[in-house]
Amino acid sequence: MTLAHVIGYPRIGADRELKRATEAYWQGGLDRQALEATGRELRLANWAAQREAGLDLVTVGDFAFYDQVLDVSVLLGAVPARFGAEEEVARGEVSLDTAFRMARGRAPSGEPAAACEMTKYFDTNYHYLVPELHAGQTFRLASRRLFDQVDEARDAGYPVKVALTGPLTWLWLGKGRGEAREDFDRLSLLDGVLDVYAEVLERLAGQGVEWVQLDEPALVQDLPLAWRQAFERAYHRLQAAPVKLLLASPFGGLGDNLSLAVGLPVDGLHIDVVRAPAQLEAVLDRLLPHKVLSVGAIDGRNVWRADLALWRERLATARMRLGERLWIATNCSLLHVPVDLAAETTLDDELRSWLAFARQKLDETATLARLLDGRAGAADRDRVEAASRALQSRREAPRLQRPEVAERLAGVTADDTRRRSPFAERAVAQQRHLALPLFPTTTIGSFPQTAEIRADRRAFKAGELSREAYEARMREEIARVVARQEALGIDMPVHGEPERNDMVEYFGEQLDGYAFTRFGWVQSYGTRCVKPPILFGDVVRPAAMTVRWSEYAQSLTDRPMKGMLTGPVTLLQWSFVRDDQPRETTCRQIALALRDEVVDLEAAGIRAIQIDEPALREGLPLRRAEWQGYLDWAVACFRLAASGVRDETQIHTHMCYSEFNDIIASIAALDADVITIETSRSAMELLDAFQDFAYPNAIGPGVYDIHSPNIPEVAWMVALMEKAAERIPVERLWVNPDCGLKTRGWAEVEPALANMVEAARELRRRHG
Repeated sequence: MTLAHVIGYPRIGADRELKRATEAYWQGGLDRQALEATGRELRLANWAAQREAGLDLVTVGDFAFYDQVLDVSVLLGAVPARFGAEEEVARGEVSLDTAFRMARGRAPSGEPAAACEMTKYFDTNYHYLVPELHAGQTFRLASRRLFDQVDEARDAGYPVKVALTGPLTWLWLGKGRGEAREDFDRLSLLDGVLDVYAEVLERLAGQGVEWVQLDEPALVQDLPLAWRQAFERAYHRLQAAPVKLLLASPFGGLGDNLSLAVGLPVDGLHIDVVRAPAQLEAVLDRLLPHKVLSVGAIDGRNVWRADLALWRERLATARMRLGERLWIATNCSLLHVPVDLAAETTLDDELRSWLAFARQKLDETATLARLLDGRAGAADRDRVEAASRALQSRREAPRLQRPEVAERLAGVTADDTRRRSPFAERAVAQQRHLALPLFPTTTIGSFPQTAEIRADRRAFKAGELSREAYEARMREEIARVVARQEALGIDMPVHGEPERNDMVEYFGEQLDGYAFTRFGWVQSYGTRCVKPPILFGDVVRPAAMTVRWSEYAQSLTDRPMKGMLTGPVTLLQWSFVRDDQPRETTCRQIALALRDEVVDLEAAGIRAIQIDEPALREGLPLRRAEWQGYLDWAVACFRLAASGVRDETQIHTHMCYSEFNDIIASIAALDADVITIETSRSAMELLDAFQDFAYPNAIGPGVYDIHSPNIPEVAWMVALMEKAAERIPVERLWVNPDCGLKTRGWAEVEPALANMVEAARELRRRHG
């Protein structure tokens, strides 16, 4: 029998129950026992859904109150000393509050401390907490949460497969800390890490666990020789564990690591054939006869319905050759898609028929396994026929194609992607026009989305508040935000974005070619959930999207108001994107729509326009050989959106929580007048790249970590900017937070921004 399972499942709950409970706990409205009870309820519901769909194993270990990589750090006792958890580590039970302080700097108990660095997980929009490593670091088993969850599942009668980030990927994701971090060899810690992994596997075996899935997506990247050798050493060490190991390689093809992966002493290999279908035949040819092959055929990264009939044909040979050694799975964790399509009652029937969310992907996985076995029932056959009808409907749908869009794209020239003058000339014209001081202050765009703002938006969408009343309330909020910024002394204010639900969803709602869900939430980090739009057709901007809000805000102040847009690459990356044409083509369509918006903002008197591209690095292929092709079109799309304005108009961009060092030349090629980036958690580490490359334009290194509720001190921000001034000429430095302030409260934001402005004044006194 072909076994069916998933690599992981969303943990937030269909109605974001985990988010609400966790935030209530942080705010004192829920006690620890109630929070833990919510976690148990969600885990049991997830396992029940997997079994009800017909999966043969339920996945345990994919649940986390904040982040699964953080949970492995806690499991290993890799808790930085500043969190004061030595006694917890010693007794083998790091508390949930310690994990929360690692994630966000503060928890209901314990002293606040600087949070751990956060960045993107491979090429996804999911953020993980970076493990902090140092020479001589020791590890010990310091949490029993995983074992408790196994007991929960077994007590409920479920057949268990444990999922755990693999030891090499955990080290790969980590960073050295301290002055010698550049020379630090993370692999020097491998033996200590393996000691704990071996103990974990022994304990799981003692609980009756047969299979443990070790996620090693590092295998789909370019690995140095030392790391390839480390995989061999690590898995030869772990083969003695009394459990069966399934080595999982999501997010792409194994490529030159294929021989390494198939040769490791594990009992099964999971491969991604959604992103790398060609690797299936090569793996079949090399797989040893005693090993299981788990084939990830159901897409865990996008929402389009699977072509079950096609997959049955493609996998027939694998079923014939492997027999019961074939497993069917999602290609990666379903963490990256919404929970359940059943709740989406407002989507039109045709579009809805094209989609599958996590719950539906469970059905697809189980159905495909039964199809391959020849044991499909009537419900399975109905599902295959419905999928085939929906796919045909999508291929033939006239609303996907807009001839005028293709015609306009064909007319784009190289001149459309170039500013009129080089930065040095533009900077002079902009300073003459904007008259900004040294170390000018600004924010990234959004201000707190208060309960009142969210209530007004819900009432408006429900038809309980008229458009006129809703927009009047938004104007009142904009006026308050502008007045507060003037009182604080912010040099370049923003309108605060009260009318925006999300930086991608808001724009997608105003562009043809996008569709929207009501409950399609996906975890971005911690309790932050986003609702990615569905980009199904050609993109057109029917009307201006932001102009009247920015124009109104500018009328309230003499200071230069900054217009706020989301860039074309981010609008692409943070959507569920159509798969019937190249992503480059779709991105260029978005860029043209944004170009029109940029030109209209300038015509309305807005002289600074920020085009955010936090997803630029995220979109980078995992294999270096594919980088340049992507970067060429991504940069061209940004420039197409930004280059229709005069020299006097200052173009900003923003990027956060990504590694920029290896693509700094492409970031410079964007030719934005000002780039703002996240550097507060990494203590300005990211600026090394901007110094080594001699980055030519202006930079705003974030000095206020907005993902922590801690209020940064003036001296701390001054010290960070002094570090920046060692790398970047002071006349090209801006002072700003590291990201938008939407998720923070005014009680935190106002004193933090007051300190930021005071830090800028101190810097002017020192350098003026």
